[in-house]
Amino acid sequence: MNAVDEIEKVVGRTVRRDIGRLVEAAEGDLGRAARSIAEHPAPHVGVICGFFVRHAEPPSPETDGLNGMGQLAAGLREAGVPVTVITDAPCAKAVWAVTKVLPHPVDLEVVAVDDAAVRGLRDRLERAGHPLTHLVAIERCSLGSDGRPHREHGWDISGDTAALDLLYEDEGWTAPWTTIGIGDGGNEIGLGKLPRRILEEDIPNGPLVAATTVAEHAIVAGVANWGAYGLLGALAALRPDLAPQLLKHFTARTEHAILDAAVHIGQAIDDSRVDRPGQLQMTIDRLPLEEHVGIIEAVHRIASTAIAAR
Repeated sequence: MNAVDEIEKVVGRTVRRDIGRLVEAAEGDLGRAARSIAEHPAPHVGVICGFFVRHAEPPSPETDGLNGMGQLAAGLREAGVPVTVITDAPCAKAVWAVTKVLPHPVDLEVVAVDDAAVRGLRDRLERAGHPLTHLVAIERCSLGSDGRPHREHGWDISGDTAALDLLYEDEGWTAPWTTIGIGDGGNEIGLGKLPRRILEEDIPNGPLVAATTVAEHAIVAGVANWGAYGLLGALAALRPDLAPQLLKHFTARTEHAILDAAVHIGQAIDDSRVDRPGQLQMTIDRLPLEEHVGIIEAVHRIASTAIAAR
């Protein structure tokens, strides 16, 4: 098994709900996504994140997705790759808080919860002097079968969630950048690429909430952040010349700093369920920070071993 496939296996392990068939359907896309960045002569990566939960105390975005954005952005920027982070107004404070603790600045775009605002952003991104070459959505809710985004239990969250899907697909428009979607539940942007039958059968309320927005590459992970860690590690394995920079900040220290900023400055929450509103706490998908650090260390070790063997 090569390093990229090994990394894909590590980040795709089941945590609670069995995502085995989703992971199997997406097999190989981690490597293809990483290769598309690694082989580009001048990449500019956009990263979408932020999953707002009104049913929380306080109403806030969840922690999952934020650390993935932060780790990916930190590595890419250290390697000299421009990064544009994209979110919507309800998630802005938490996303901004994470960008402020990164080792290098990133561009930040915040849009209103309005289709016209998203299309306006899309036009600006297309006209930029160095336009995006890749767009990565991490734990960002996709439109469901009724054209609206939903939490896993079926709640309509369109009032709090901009349709950033319009940066992936829209009637009469084709994305000029390579699209990548990362998720752990089947209702995230990009995972509409996976077989509809599996999505509908394997996730709660699948016929309604399953993602319909398609990405060229769909990455499924046990926790969505882990998919971003896998993408960074795979990129390092494929580009040993850039690996020291890509992996420089891929550490427990950075992971703690990002989560601390997200929770204590950005008021990001975790553990939000129908019967229990989410709270401000230093966990991601109900897992303690140490478990996420363990994934980072495993990915780092696989990438580093592969590079040393060359």
